[in-house]
Amino acid sequence: MTNEPVRRVVILGGGTAGWMTAAALSRALAKTGIGITLVESEEIGTVGVGESTIPTIHWFNNLVGLDEARFMAETRATVKLGIEFRGWQGSDSAYFHPFGTYGGPGDATMFPHRLIRAWLDGAAAEIEDYSLNTCIARARRFTRPVGDPRSLLSTLGYAFHFDAGLYARFLRTIAEANGMVRVEGKVGHVEQDAESGFVRALTLECGASLAGDLFIDCSGLRGLLIEQTLGAGFEDWSDWLPCDGAWAAPSAPEPSITPYTQAIAHAAGWRWRIPLQHRVGNGHVFSSRFQSAEDARQALIDAMDGPPTAEPRLIRFTPGRRRRAWIGNVVAIGLSSGFLEPLESTSIHLIQTGIGKLLSLFPRANCDPLLAEQYNRVTQREIEDVRDFLILHYRMTQGRDEPMWRHCQSTPLPEALAQKIEQYRASGRLMLQPDELFRDASWFAVLTGQGVAARDYNPLLDAGSADENLQHLASIRAAIHASCDRIPPIQPAPARRSA
Repeated sequence: MTNEPVRRVVILGGGTAGWMTAAALSRALAKTGIGITLVESEEIGTVGVGESTIPTIHWFNNLVGLDEARFMAETRATVKLGIEFRGWQGSDSAYFHPFGTYGGPGDATMFPHRLIRAWLDGAAAEIEDYSLNTCIARARRFTRPVGDPRSLLSTLGYAFHFDAGLYARFLRTIAEANGMVRVEGKVGHVEQDAESGFVRALTLECGASLAGDLFIDCSGLRGLLIEQTLGAGFEDWSDWLPCDGAWAAPSAPEPSITPYTQAIAHAAGWRWRIPLQHRVGNGHVFSSRFQSAEDARQALIDAMDGPPTAEPRLIRFTPGRRRRAWIGNVVAIGLSSGFLEPLESTSIHLIQTGIGKLLSLFPRANCDPLLAEQYNRVTQREIEDVRDFLILHYRMTQGRDEPMWRHCQSTPLPEALAQKIEQYRASGRLMLQPDELFRDASWFAVLTGQGVAARDYNPLLDAGSADENLQHLASIRAAIHASCDRIPPIQPAPARRSA
C-alpha cells in the first residue's frame, strides 16, 4: 500500500456511463497530471436507450461545460417537462408528473395542503390546473425558468430527451480534447495484486496491458470488474419491481414534438414513448413471469404510432443493486453498480451522482477503505430512495386486475415507503430527507395520480377560512393559465440535411 497520489485512471467501458465519467474526470482532473484511459470494444453493444432525463442533468452538463444549444443540436434533443402516466389506474386513466412545483412562487411545500383541504371540503379542483409545468406541457409550449423567486416562471423545471449514442459521442469529443485516451479492445484477463486484491492491470485480447491505480467499471450489466472479478454480490429487487425485460424500437419523428415522456401501463408492464428530433423512441417493458418475450415484442409493434424504422432490440435485466459499488480500487458507475428500470428516467441521474460522489471522495493510490465505505453507504441510500418511488407506482395501482398487477398490489412494501404513505394518508405530510432525489411535488403528483388520498392537511392553513383557501386557489389557477397563454409554442425541429 502507498499514500502516493493516483496517477493513472482506467475506465472500462464506453456507452453513456463510460463517456460521462470520462468527460467529467478529464475536466475535473485536467490540472493534476493524472492520466485517464478508456477502453471499450465496438464489438460489445451498450444498452443505449437512456433517452429520457430529469432536471438534474443540468448539473452534469454544466460540470463538463456543455453549451445547451450545441448539446441539443448534436444529440437531437428535445425538451422534457415531465412524464404522463396512462392506464395506471385503469385503461382510460391518465395523470401527469411534472417537473417544477405546484402553485405560486415560494409555495412549493404548503401548496399541496391547500389542494388537499379543498378536496376534503368537496371542491372539484383539478391538480393539473395548479402546475405551470403541466399546463405548458399539455399546450406544447416552453420557456426556461427564471431565477427571480417572485416570478411564476421560477416554478418551472425541464430536462431533455436525447439520443444516448449521440450524447456519448459528443462527450467523447470533450474528453479527448481534455487529454483522455481511448483504447479499442476487449479485456481478456484482469491482473490483481496477490496481497490486497487491487486490480493492477487489464490485459486485452490483443495482448496490450493497461495498468492503473484506480479503475472505473462502466462495463454495464455484466459488471466485469466489480462483480465477475471482485464478487460484490447483488441484491435482487424483483419481488417489488417485477419487470425484467424490454423491447426497444424507433419510429418516425413527430411533426409536432410532444414535450414529455409517456409511460403507458399494459397487462404485464408498461411501455415508453420518447420523442426526439429525428425519431420517436418506443419501448415495451415487461415481466417474463407474466408475458413471453415474443408476445411483448408483438405488443410493442402493435402499439406504436407507425412501423419500426429498425429491428426491435431485446434488453434483459434484473432490478437491484450491487451490495458494494466500490471495492478496493474499483468503483462501479452506471449499470455495473445496479439497475432500476426507466420508469422515472433515473438511470442517467444515477450515473452522474456516482461521478459526483467519486469526485468528492477521490482517493489516493491506497484507496482508503473509509472512502469506499462512505461511497457505498450513500449509494445504497440513494438507490433505495429511488427504488421506493418506483415501487409506489406498481404497488398503489388500483385500476388494473391482470395477474402481474395483482401480484404487485399484494407485495409487502419496504418499511420506509410504507411509513411515507401512511404519514401522507394521515396528515398530508411528506417527511423527506434533505438528499432525497424526488421532492414534495413529485411525491404529491404520483400519490394523487395513483389514487392515494390524504385524510388531513397542515392545520396552519386553518388561520384562513375555507372560502379564503378556495379564493387563493382560484387566483393561482387564473395566473397559471394566463402565464401559459403568454409562453410561446414549441417550434418544430429544424430539417437536417442527410450526409
